[in-house]
Amino acid sequence: MPITRRRVLGVLAGAGALVGVPSLWISRMKTYDGPVSDHFDGLTFFDPDGAPPRSLGEVLRWQLGGRGQRATWPDWAPSPHADTPPARVDGENVRLSFVGHASWLIQTGGLNILVDPVWSTRVSPVAWAGPKRHNDPGIAFEKLPKIDVVLVSHGHYDHLDIATLSRLTKNFAPRVITPLGNDVTMRSWDSTIKVEAFDWHDRVELGGGIAVHLVPTRHWTARGMFDRNKALWASFVLETPAGKIYVVCDSGYGDGTHFRRVAEKHGPLRLAILPIGAYEPRWFMRDQHMNPEDAVKALADCGAQAALGHHHGTFQLTDEAIDAPAKALVEALDAAKIPQERFVAMQPGQVVEI
Repeated sequence: MPITRRRVLGVLAGAGALVGVPSLWISRMKTYDGPVSDHFDGLTFFDPDGAPPRSLGEVLRWQLGGRGQRATWPDWAPSPHADTPPARVDGENVRLSFVGHASWLIQTGGLNILVDPVWSTRVSPVAWAGPKRHNDPGIAFEKLPKIDVVLVSHGHYDHLDIATLSRLTKNFAPRVITPLGNDVTMRSWDSTIKVEAFDWHDRVELGGGIAVHLVPTRHWTARGMFDRNKALWASFVLETPAGKIYVVCDSGYGDGTHFRRVAEKHGPLRLAILPIGAYEPRWFMRDQHMNPEDAVKALADCGAQAALGHHHGTFQLTDEAIDAPAKALVEALDAAKIPQERFVAMQPGQVVEI
């Protein structure tokens, strides 16, 4: 296939969901302005224990140079599950419903909490290109209960979906909790979003005895050419009546430092939600996305009683086959001599109660 200008722009739009370089045509955006810290130099955020994002040249090398290695996903791969959640879950139970990719509905203590909600068809800055859904959300938007709180981990298009946030705001007006700088992004598109921005290590009371901690994670963020790491990224530790739940929406493994620190500071953990997909080719993805073998190591490091695997099977962001993460997770658990039931790869619409 010839490399045309339109193809290059389409490739960049497709890569934009996770590498943040699609918006060559977007003007310079407003960005975070705040005091210098051990992970903010006055202009950009950084992870002292992480790695810088890949360059545009490396993006083009991957997307245009080696696409023969990219697995072909089926056009449509419906989940056998679909969920109609209750209005509330009271008491000490927690109900977790997997919407798809990195989107979850967590119900506990009378609160309804959405994590990285994406109901859009594409995760891209443009409507005509970029990763497209291969299955429906596990909960139809019309069947959502009243949403009280939304947690948004970072600004990549497959996690921060402005269209969905605006729709949630119109219907429910929830609090939106996010790391520093992503509030600027949200308000620049929709000033009605009730967003609150926090730093790593902040604890936020959500009500009903529920709280969330924003914790460091090995990743980065961007939405265009001019805002690389101008906002912060984070994972979440939720304090619930059933114990603490560690929600990792996007992360590389590195040497496991971040996961061990969460265990030290926030353990014991009742449950970890860990990404297992979007990891090939490894030379490109290693520093920003875990593969299933890494995720099994992360489970051991954080010490959670059990884990649920997400970030796979809905949007084709990278080169592996649609079913590769779930198969590789089984193999990785066997190799580590960990029971299969301790770490389950979820499908949209599946529900777990603890």
